[in-house]
Amino acid sequence: MTNVNDTTSLPSPRAATDTPAVGRTARALLPSRPRSEVRELRDLARRGELAARAASAPPAARARLVSAAYDIVWPIVFQRVTRPVERRRGHWACATAVQMLADDCLDRHHDDVEAVVTDLMANARVPIIDVERWVSARLTAATVDGHRRRRGRRGALQRPRVPGWLAAELGEDPWLTDLAVQILTWVGVATTAGTQLWPLDSWAQRRESVTGDLTGSDGPAVSREVDRVLAAMRRRPRWYADYVERPLGGKRPPVLAAPGDGVADPRPLLPFGPQERAEAQLADLASAAVAAIGRGLRSGADPVATVVGVLGTVFGTGTASEEIDRTPDGAPRPDEWVSALLDDADAVRRVVDEVLRVIGAAPQ
Repeated sequence: MTNVNDTTSLPSPRAATDTPAVGRTARALLPSRPRSEVRELRDLARRGELAARAASAPPAARARLVSAAYDIVWPIVFQRVTRPVERRRGHWACATAVQMLADDCLDRHHDDVEAVVTDLMANARVPIIDVERWVSARLTAATVDGHRRRRGRRGALQRPRVPGWLAAELGEDPWLTDLAVQILTWVGVATTAGTQLWPLDSWAQRRESVTGDLTGSDGPAVSREVDRVLAAMRRRPRWYADYVERPLGGKRPPVLAAPGDGVADPRPLLPFGPQERAEAQLADLASAAVAAIGRGLRSGADPVATVVGVLGTVFGTGTASEEIDRTPDGAPRPDEWVSALLDDADAVRRVVDEVLRVIGAAPQ
C-alpha cells in the first residue's frame, strides 16, 4: 500500500514480462526508473521503433521499457483522468495527490495507467517527438478501451445498453431505463458499495437529477426501483444470468472486522493519531457540506443563505466525544473559527464565492 508520508518516492509499477499487454503484476509500487531507461524509451519513440521493440524484446528488456513508460504516463493520467473523476465523485482528498488515493481509487488509477501504457507499447509505430503530448491525445480512447476490456474479462457488457425488450418491460420510463443502465454498468466493475450490493446513495442522487424529485429520491425508494428493474431483467433468464449474475458474482467481497466478544460494533485500530483523524473528519464534513449546498442550490435556494446555513450547521457544532482523546493545544476548534468567520461580512462573501466555484466544478 502506498505510504502517504513518502513524498519523495512516486509510484512506478513493476512491469509484467509474460504478455504483450501490461499485466496485474504491474501494480507493485517501486521507485522511479533510472533516467537512462526513460531516455531509451524516448529515443525509440522518436525513431518510430517503440512498438516493434516492445513486441520483440526479451522479457527483461520489455519490463524496463514498460516501467519507464509508467514513469511518463502516471502523472498525465492522474492530472487528466484520475483527478477530474475523483472530484466528480466528491473524493476531494483523493484528488489532491496520488499518495492520498484511497485503495479503490488507487486501483482505478492503476487500471487507467495500465491501459494507457498498453496503448503506448502497442501503437507507437510512428516517430513521436513529444511522448507526453502523444499520450495525452490518446487518453480517452486508451482508457475507454481498457475499461471495456476489463468489463469483457468479467463477462459484463462492454457497452451497457438497455435492449428494446427491457425498455418495453419498464414502460419506457426514463428513470427506470437509466437505472437499468447503471445496474448493467455497476455489475461490470470490481469494486463493491461497501457492505451493500448496490450503490444506492449514489443512485439516489442521480435519481434526483434525472427526475427532479428532491424529496422522494432516497435509498429505500431506489432499492425498491432496483428490485423492479431486476424483476424485469429476469424475464429473460439466460440474458440475466450472462450479463447480471455472472459479472456480479465476480466482484471482490468486502472485508469486515470480526466482532469481538460481546462487541457488536468493534472499532478498528487506526494507523494514525488524533491529528490525522481530525483532518479526516474535517474532510468528511467538507464533502457532506458540498453535497448539501449543491442540493440547496439546485432547489433554487438563495446561495448566500444556503452556504451560511450549511456551514453553520455542519461545522458550527461539536460534541465532547470528538475532543475527549485530543490533547488541548490552544488552537480554536472548528465550531469556534467557523462562527467567527460567519460573523465577518467580508469573509462570508469570500467564502460564498469560493464555495460556488467549487460547486460549479462538481457534478450536478
